[in-house]
Amino acid sequence: MPRRYDPGRRQRIIDAALRVVGEKGIAGLSHRSVAAEADVPLGSTTYHFATLDDLLVAALEQASEGFGAALDASGVLAEDGGDLAAGLARALGAWLGGDRAGAELEYELYLAALRRPALRPVAERWTRETARRLTARTDPTTARALLALMDGICLQVLLTGGSYDEAHTRTALSRLILRGAPGT
Repeated sequence: MPRRYDPGRRQRIIDAALRVVGEKGIAGLSHRSVAAEADVPLGSTTYHFATLDDLLVAALEQASEGFGAALDASGVLAEDGGDLAAGLARALGAWLGGDRAGAELEYELYLAALRRPALRPVAERWTRETARRLTARTDPTTARALLALMDGICLQVLLTGGSYDEAHTRTALSRLILRGAPGT
């Protein structure tokens, strides 16, 4: 049988992996479950991703674009002189409120780096890149602190099933920004 050219197959496999993890968690991820979800032969998943870690790396790389894209789309980092804390709190709320399942998936894959060393470079790159985005409006140390605070807030909301409190987030971010300002 001649080999069929299918340039979108690798992407379909990644998308299927994200759906499987979203539905069943990382424990439900296997080459077989992804092949079934993507409607491709099992050999296709192992051809494109020799190990499950290889597949998880590709999935995390794709999923981790969610918050960065929301941050970019908010325009808060392009504003000059606007209230950074209010803008970040609003962007975080929009991200958490927009696609909750996507936010949960992004954090599940991000936290998987705790037990899967192959994912750590992707998690580190996400952290570094997001902090770099924040330096458009603040210094690098404050940017990293803002990111840590926003990560903590997201985890609390996602893990407890609680609701996001934009006013509380804005207040917490404001305090951190004020402490990071030169001369304070």
